[in-house]
Amino acid sequence: MRFFVVCPGGLEVPLAQELAEIAQRPDSKVLGAWVIDPTPTSPTGGIGLAAPISGAMALNLHSRIASRVLLQLAQAPYRQEEDLYKLASGLAWEDWFTSKQTLRVDVTAHRSPLKSLNFATLKIKDAIVDRLRDVTGDRPSIDTAFPDVRVQAHLTATQITIYLDTSGEALFKRGWRDEKGDAPLKENLAAGILSVTGWKPGQTLFDPMCGSGTFLIEAAQMALAIPPGAIRAGMYGDDVKPSRFAYRPLITSAHGFGFQRLKPFNEAAEQQRWSNLKDASLAQMLEKRQQYPNVDSLRISGGDINEKLVSMYRGNWQRAQLPDQPVVRQVDALASKPPGNTHEGVMLLNPPYGERLVIKGGRGQDRDSRESEDEDYSPEPENRFELNLETGRQSAKRSSRESLKKLQAQEEQDPKFVEFLRQFGQHLKDTFGGWNIFVLTADMALPGQLRIKESKRTPLFNGPLECRLFKFEMHAKRPATTAPEED
Repeated sequence: MRFFVVCPGGLEVPLAQELAEIAQRPDSKVLGAWVIDPTPTSPTGGIGLAAPISGAMALNLHSRIASRVLLQLAQAPYRQEEDLYKLASGLAWEDWFTSKQTLRVDVTAHRSPLKSLNFATLKIKDAIVDRLRDVTGDRPSIDTAFPDVRVQAHLTATQITIYLDTSGEALFKRGWRDEKGDAPLKENLAAGILSVTGWKPGQTLFDPMCGSGTFLIEAAQMALAIPPGAIRAGMYGDDVKPSRFAYRPLITSAHGFGFQRLKPFNEAAEQQRWSNLKDASLAQMLEKRQQYPNVDSLRISGGDINEKLVSMYRGNWQRAQLPDQPVVRQVDALASKPPGNTHEGVMLLNPPYGERLVIKGGRGQDRDSRESEDEDYSPEPENRFELNLETGRQSAKRSSRESLKKLQAQEEQDPKFVEFLRQFGQHLKDTFGGWNIFVLTADMALPGQLRIKESKRTPLFNGPLECRLFKFEMHAKRPATTAPEED
């Protein structure tokens, strides 16, 4: 089977590396042969691969960077809307789901000659509905909010590709986050950024502006081999209690992944393979718990000035099935110190855009939150740009440039924040010598405001917002030399 694994723009290389690691897992190799497409040299919004149909289960369970796993059903040339109807109506939808299940169809396009994507979506939806009515005598209902089955089509200038979405809800919705405010930094973007930094389990990781803890929780789960889909896979049984604010209550084992509502995955053989995948993951988790027996052994810590966010982070940590309590302090980033007096480590942070939090949890912006975030946290359509399967991001770039100008304008009007960045840059020089500092921001002028020269910048997309991940290599201070005493 052919799959396309969608990811945030800029994370194609770490996603390709992750897919190769998943394919090499013993429990994945027994499913059949995997062939991953060459890593693209420019943004494509994802990676294609060939794998057994059971591979959808392994990908959804284990991929930390993926947004969705799309199963390709057909690809053909087209010229007009009737060609879309003809292709879709010729597919055996009855082999995948029943007319009693609800349906949603999404269409994205890159340089398509068609005038209306809404009309193209309608033609594909009509084709599916008509096919099921002709075969079964009944037609499925449409549910754009919480559908049982999602169909995704993508149009290029000459080709249409039709996919079944095997993920259901987007994969960054892990089920552990208690998020009552603005949409946070997506978990899969955080996981991809961790991969870009080169951080490995066992290394010291510190976030002085940790907010609700996205970076640190993703890192801890990586160290403990907890699959990102563990809660949705029901691997904790009835013990786990997902937050009632976890995007929506349906991100639990009761609703799971999209593939669990497709006929082929409910056959006995596939059910056994799904059970085997989870058993293998549980065994690996038990092994890692022995390697990291307590929270201190993880060497992962953070701080934040906002008391409410620190409390939220603690709750998220527990719902993510991580041990003990997280190592976190309510402290201003300007007073932060290397944990354990370590002389080297990785600092990773996503500072607020032009706004500092207030002490005691007053009104302020989550360190992980951005007003310009897309709407993926609602049951509305997923970010159209994230699902682009080609390189066309003209509208997304236009939107991000407009958002960036707005954010930069806000920062220019906030001299206190500019002064905070200058002080923070000096604090990094004075206190974190020998560390590698990574900062995700939409402010391209950040290095100048910190007064530190970056050693690397990686373009990334936080939803539609174009960002940079800046790397700063902090040189260790040389010990002071004393002048020889005079006779």
